[in-house]
Amino acid sequence: MELRNDNENKSLLGQVDWLTVILYAILVVAGAVSIYAATYNYERSSSMFSLTEFSGKQFLWIGLSFVIGFSLLLIDRRLYEAYAYPIYAVMILLLIVTAFVAPDIKGSRSWLTFGPVSMQPAEFAKTATALALAKLFSTYGFQLKDFKSYAIAGTIILLPILCIILERETGSALVYTALIFVLYREGMSGFVLFAALCAIVYFVLVLKFAASAIMGIELGIFIVFIIIMAIIVAMLLFYCRSFILGRNVLLGYLGCGLVAWVLIALGVPVNGYLFFGLTIGASLIYLLIAMFHDDLRKVLTTVIWAVASIVFMFSVNYAFNNVLQDHQQKRIKVTLGIVDDPKFTGYNVNQAKIAIGSGGIIGNGFLNGTQTKLKFVPEQHTDFIFCTIGEEEGFVGCTIVLFLFLALILRIMHIAERQHTAFGRVYAYCVASILIFHLAVNVGMVIGLCPVIGIPLPFFSYGGSSLWGFTFLLFILLRIDAGRADYGNW
Repeated sequence: MELRNDNENKSLLGQVDWLTVILYAILVVAGAVSIYAATYNYERSSSMFSLTEFSGKQFLWIGLSFVIGFSLLLIDRRLYEAYAYPIYAVMILLLIVTAFVAPDIKGSRSWLTFGPVSMQPAEFAKTATALALAKLFSTYGFQLKDFKSYAIAGTIILLPILCIILERETGSALVYTALIFVLYREGMSGFVLFAALCAIVYFVLVLKFAASAIMGIELGIFIVFIIIMAIIVAMLLFYCRSFILGRNVLLGYLGCGLVAWVLIALGVPVNGYLFFGLTIGASLIYLLIAMFHDDLRKVLTTVIWAVASIVFMFSVNYAFNNVLQDHQQKRIKVTLGIVDDPKFTGYNVNQAKIAIGSGGIIGNGFLNGTQTKLKFVPEQHTDFIFCTIGEEEGFVGCTIVLFLFLALILRIMHIAERQHTAFGRVYAYCVASILIFHLAVNVGMVIGLCPVIGIPLPFFSYGGSSLWGFTFLLFILLRIDAGRADYGNW
């Protein structure tokens, strides 16, 4: 490991982004205090720093995190880029080994145990994946411009996802999908993000409105058909910039809709699947013919998107019933309001919302949260730590915490944009994307907007692996950023 001499170390400390370090310090200390509040027991109260308390252990992890962080700052920034691929390869191998040798803990095989200490490799694989992706984009001449480049970048992201799914830790695997935003920043077509958004909307609508029917088809599928037709017209008008094609397809849809309405009014039964199949099918055939007289690539993209949308729509129920596990299906149904199960599957979220709601504007005060003190909220010091903040510090406390996260994320994005190399820029956006995903999904599941998938709130949830994982991510970024002034000196 290459280290710097004393003069270089002094110069390095002057180049470190101390605002980011301060925000990090505030968040981790606030997290440990929240853990103490979440686990406080009036009958056997002890010091916040006692190692018999979860908060005391967390403060120990925090102290070691600062040691790790400042050690990472002493490593030559060039080594992170030079050894990015070997680090990634080792982590992938470790993830695979973990899936086979780790003990089964609550249905997951993601923790390696070393005596009294446990470690979750998936938390550290985020750093390795970010480094590998950054290394790829720093390769001379690499750009997201063809299938090969997309395949390589996608493989780097997909490998840890598959390995972690093998460990039966779906929540942690989903975190890596946030790296798609990095690809978008580096030149990926916004059409991919649009397609991903459409897939989410289709999935929710098909499941949410499966109980009702119109024209003999499920209401959710009916709505998705309408959305697909509307997007086809919008793409022709704004993406293909073809007013004639967009106008003709729109008129065709309106005409078919009018015929269907008249038939229904006259009491003639209309098969919804046949109606939409013929209507959309006719429009796609028309577009295929029109390709020879218009922009071939863009019109073909519209046709492929429409066909893929229909295929995905009809695959939702199959995937939901045959791919997802029972507990995952129940969590999604509870989140979407399809079923009401406050005593079992929905218990955690229901109690968390009660706790947050009881906090009101300014909260019940430190150590005065009844829901958390009486242990009504399971996992309240890990995945559901945010409800402790809401109950004791109220809306004001939650807002302050969210603003601190926002400040950190915006600072990281600022650091990303001032990098002189693709390696530094891409790595910084990887860090920002991972933090945004963790924050949005964790808070979302605590307040019932997202299914419970079991991912921690950065810097707040109890656990050394999570805290150290984010420490690695952040302090390697700080080291890369501190060396931006001499990025060309090899």
